[in-house]
Amino acid sequence: MKPLQIRLATLTVLVLVTALFRLVPHWPNFTPIAALALFGAATFERKWLGLAVPMAAMLLSDALIGFHGSMGAVYFSFALTWLLGVWAVRKTAQQRPSAGRIAAASITSSILFFLITNFSVWYGSTYYPQTAAGLMGCYAAGLAFYDGSNFFLNGLVGDLFFNGLLFGSYYLLQQRFMVLRPARR
Repeated sequence: MKPLQIRLATLTVLVLVTALFRLVPHWPNFTPIAALALFGAATFERKWLGLAVPMAAMLLSDALIGFHGSMGAVYFSFALTWLLGVWAVRKTAQQRPSAGRIAAASITSSILFFLITNFSVWYGSTYYPQTAAGLMGCYAAGLAFYDGSNFFLNGLVGDLFFNGLLFGSYYLLQQRFMVLRPARR
């Protein structure tokens, strides 16, 4: 196997295994969705694969979990997070993505996901008035959506946790297996 194929296979396995975390019991919104998008954007040498592989993993896990009416907003948020990752967590010729840039992109993606998905719940809703006050009420309700859990905080902590897990695991693997390090340009 060529080094590029080994890196691609390793990244794909990491993404698929991480996506399986969505299938085990977890706190509401404590999922690896945004982390998969950021990781794909930062690590896949072919950027389109950095979107396609995590998106396929998410589709596969959603097929097992079930789809809902706001899935378009979830996938739109995923794509925006990937674009954020391409821009904010990109590698330079001299260095890997920094922990600070990964954390900042993770926090930004959590905020984007919360705003977009809750906007989707509000838009056209018969439960919330279609006013600015109704939108703010929807956002406030989204903070404590499940059993009093803080929906936004769970998402934020989950994004930071899974980004740490993905980027940290891959970094450690690269230290152990030279073939996983990208070729110098």
